[in-house]
Amino acid sequence: MKYSPLFSATTALFVLSLSAVAEEGFTDPDAAGPDLAVQGEYEGKESGAQVIALGDGKFQVVGWENGLPGKVEDANKRVELNGQRVGERIVFEGDGWKGAIENGKLTGTSDEGAEFELKRVERTSLTMGAKPPAGAVVLFDGTNADAWEGGKMDARKLLFCGTKSKQSFGDCTLHVEFRTPFMPAARGQGRGNSGVYLQDRYECQVLDSFGLKGEENETGAIYSISRPTVNMCFPPLTWQTYDIDFIAARFEDGKKTTNAIMTVKLNGVVVQEHVNVPRTTTAAGRPEGPEPGPIQLQNHGTPVFYRNIWVVEKK
Repeated sequence: MKYSPLFSATTALFVLSLSAVAEEGFTDPDAAGPDLAVQGEYEGKESGAQVIALGDGKFQVVGWENGLPGKVEDANKRVELNGQRVGERIVFEGDGWKGAIENGKLTGTSDEGAEFELKRVERTSLTMGAKPPAGAVVLFDGTNADAWEGGKMDARKLLFCGTKSKQSFGDCTLHVEFRTPFMPAARGQGRGNSGVYLQDRYECQVLDSFGLKGEENETGAIYSISRPTVNMCFPPLTWQTYDIDFIAARFEDGKKTTNAIMTVKLNGVVVQEHVNVPRTTTAAGRPEGPEPGPIQLQNHGTPVFYRNIWVVEKK
């Protein structure tokens, strides 16, 4: 069949438009393509795996002994392998391991020749959908974005990142739910980046760091200060939760006498416990001081969305 120049140009524009969407990030699971259904977590007998989409049908498979991190206390990373889409299957091999992913199952043999079979699972945060208790300050419930400076709500009644609460807070407990976009071609800090700032000073990182090491610049971290004790980041386009207990820094006569203290739960699991925060985190909106400050939902150039945000102030 012979194609016309017009057809070729139209096809090229279509491909370019898809590439642009992929760079910006998919926010609709139905439009994200077949790799999204493969990416995720898999469980088997005393074992687990996290499969990370890398774009163009490529994947990284992270294998865990005993079970998935955060679900069992003794999860131990055993192997990291590269995978590639071949037809309807994802095949992977390396370091004596080999296997395939198809129809929600990950099967293969280990470096010792043992057979394994894991099934795809989807974890839900233990605090997902938590209701604000009596006396809580509800900052966003999908009704409007009036509590936020320049806040923007989309057609799905979700709050877009890049805003600060009009109200300021001191000691408090914050609940917030977030969802990172699917950006398989992106890497590092370019992959679904945002952040939740207490007092516009202290950031709990938001990033698609599913399956990564859990560093000081990944989800669950007090950014640039304290890495999470376990990487509890779920896959992109999965709703996740932060529950943050915050005690503000104390000042006397203009001098700081006590650091801020933070305890952070990511998806219901404690990843920062009573951590002294000695300074503001990178890119903080204001310096440390005795006055309260707003909640900031950072815009770092990728479409991260939020919902169900409330604060309980400590008297």
